Amino acid sequence: MSTTSLTAALPVPDHAGRLRAAFLAADFTADGLLERLGATAYAALARSETVPALRATRGEGALDTLVRLFLLQRPVPHERAAATLPLEEALADGWVIRDGDEVRATVDVRPYGGPEGQDWFIVSDLGCAVGGAGGASGRDEGMVLGVGGASTTLAGLTVRTPVASALDLGTGSGIQALHAAQHATRVTATDLNPRALEFTRLTLALSGAPEADLRVGSLFEPVASETYDLIVSNPPFVISPGARLTYRDGGMGGDDLCRTLVQQAGDRLNEGGYAQFLANWQHVEGEDWQERVRSWVPRGCDAWIVQREVQDVTQYSELWLRDAGDHRAAPEEYAARYEAWLDEFEARKTKAVGFGWITLRKSGADEPSIVIEEWPHPVEQPLGETVRAHFARQDYLRSRDDAALLGDRFVLAAEVMQEQVGQPGAEDPEHVVLRQNRGMRRATKVDTVGAGFAGVCDGTLPAGRILDAIAQLMGEDPVQLRDRTPQAIRVLVGEGFLEPASTE
Repeated sequence: MSTTSLTAALPVPDHAGRLRAAFLAADFTADGLLERLGATAYAALARSETVPALRATRGEGALDTLVRLFLLQRPVPHERAAATLPLEEALADGWVIRDGDEVRATVDVRPYGGPEGQDWFIVSDLGCAVGGAGGASGRDEGMVLGVGGASTTLAGLTVRTPVASALDLGTGSGIQALHAAQHATRVTATDLNPRALEFTRLTLALSGAPEADLRVGSLFEPVASETYDLIVSNPPFVISPGARLTYRDGGMGGDDLCRTLVQQAGDRLNEGGYAQFLANWQHVEGEDWQERVRSWVPRGCDAWIVQREVQDVTQYSELWLRDAGDHRAAPEEYAARYEAWLDEFEARKTKAVGFGWITLRKSGADEPSIVIEEWPHPVEQPLGETVRAHFARQDYLRSRDDAALLGDRFVLAAEVMQEQVGQPGAEDPEHVVLRQNRGMRRATKVDTVGAGFAGVCDGTLPAGRILDAIAQLMGEDPVQLRDRTPQAIRVLVGEGFLEPASTE
């Protein structure tokens, strides 16, 4: 795959509108790519495998030309480029260069579908959009990656309510700023790497999005006196023995960068605002990982922290050694770098590394809600509305004592199904499971009372009245049932199985 010097001048967005129009006319879009390449070749691109896409674009049409030029970074004949692009402007602005009778791209451009069907384009260093970080092996530390799994995960997690101000901290190629521009009046994007800000400018311009306020600097330094309604960051969270690669290594020891980012976010949030991050954290010998990340949560903020994956230190080291291309080095050089990673973890008494999502909400509550859980199971993206609803439920539960809770009406969430589990032919099930078919896709075992309660919740009767009826059917003391059930109701509400229908 072709490369480019990071000292070379980047394109300018002066005629980005005309270039975008040419892309759209050729159907150089996410949907157009899928249709042209087919599902197999399209999926192979995400694995950094380009051969199927090269085979699928052997024609001379405009779309084949653009795929080879900007996505696969192959030279195309000058006459084909001239028939497809506003070539003089593209050459003048630096998107492409002339190489004899051929034209080459200077940047990687990946079509990207927005959440409402928008046709967007993510601009990054050559080779980095195809296969994400896997295409970065051996590159300069200042390189800027394109779209990868982490960036799309964060985009799907982010709460998308309209806001006045949003901050994309560590913007990279600008994907989070692009999303934020659709629902924020003002977007600020920062990065320690000045080249990243130029790529963000290109991404926004080529996608037809408003310009962002671009600022150079580390963490919250560029916005030290400002507050926001939304903060998002896919930071360089990799825990490594050194800051070799700016795009992934934060330059702080252990998980200090993620801790600092989370701890400082509270002061940068407006009341009711959200801060959402991807992060790594250490599992340290003799320490509960949940208590470790709980200590990061700033005062006045609710938090929902989800650990999605855990890797032991050998798996983690090997993953990021491959990411940097160190597995292609001489065996003794690879071994030395592997040893350096293990030495770092041993010195910090780290036995494993967790990866997950951290969401803060500035509630100002005296008794904040801090939910920390391990959830390695499949989920359904986008989860932005699920995240918003989680914090709304915490607000509700915080405001209701048990008496008020029993006076409220509830409805079973629309995506919840009931499963009865037991031996075939048995008269009664061994247990009943409530299962969500969307969002977090949780499942929870409930007893007879819980199953009966959930099945009757249609918003008609208060919870207490339902429990009284269940007590009569089961021959139980209704007072005792009212006393012992509110906690179970709180769990079902907190996890989204039940929704409040009335708070009167």
